[in-house]
Amino acid sequence: MGPVGPLGGAGRKERLTVDSPSDTTPQAPLADVTGLLDGVPRQRGPVRVTPGAVAVGPSPAPEAASASGPVPKTAPAPDGARSLSHLLRRTAGIPFTLAYAAVLAVTSLVARYADPASVYALHQASSTDVAHLLRAPVSVLLASGLWVAGGILSPYALLFVLVVGALERRIGGLRTAGVFLAGHVLATLATEIPVGLAVVAGQLPGTSLHRLDYGISFGVAACAGALAGLLRPWLGRPLLALFGGSAAAGLLTLTDPMTDWGHLISLSIGVLCWPVVRRWSGAVTDRAAAS
Repeated sequence: MGPVGPLGGAGRKERLTVDSPSDTTPQAPLADVTGLLDGVPRQRGPVRVTPGAVAVGPSPAPEAASASGPVPKTAPAPDGARSLSHLLRRTAGIPFTLAYAAVLAVTSLVARYADPASVYALHQASSTDVAHLLRAPVSVLLASGLWVAGGILSPYALLFVLVVGALERRIGGLRTAGVFLAGHVLATLATEIPVGLAVVAGQLPGTSLHRLDYGISFGVAACAGALAGLLRPWLGRPLLALFGGSAAAGLLTLTDPMTDWGHLISLSIGVLCWPVVRRWSGAVTDRAAAS
């Protein structure tokens, strides 16, 4: 077959270019986006967008992410440390009670381990009997309060720490010392002066002027009476009943009537202090709230 003419087939080859399916999509030019894209987190600065992919700024370093996280809480102190701290705070509020208790502990050790004759001489020199009160009232009243009848393990030694310490926390050390001293001094005078008058009247022998009398029980009873006015009734009334009932029971048996009357008198002195100690307690509470 001869050549085909211009419109023929075999004499001239024609090239047909067929686009691939992937080239049918229009080519989109690269675009610079100066704003931030919606829905894309942690974008920083301009974003360059290409078809089928989005390039974003560098993500924060792990160190920066961790630094922006929550700060761990400080581990709480152990229970033992908290209990010790609480105990120290409470004991720091009763310096008068602790100092006085230390003195009583020393004199109790002296009374227990020193020579008995020397201990008796010390007790006699500290006795608030009529003869000593006439010669040196101030010194003997102070010296008699340095001893605990029965030693440091006696019930009044324990009551001293509990009652006087509780009162000091509420009204302060100096005021507690004033209540203690008022009960100690006034109850002593109220019991010893009648003894001296009875000796002068011939109702008691002259040996009653040298009656051995020392200890802290009158001061403790006065503090107990004052403390009862600061406690709730279900605590204050049993406290009064404990001290008052013990003294009343002693009067019924006539074991030591002078001392028992002194306990009732000193307890009454503490009760008479209620208006004053309540005002003092309110002032201490207001000062603590203000600080």
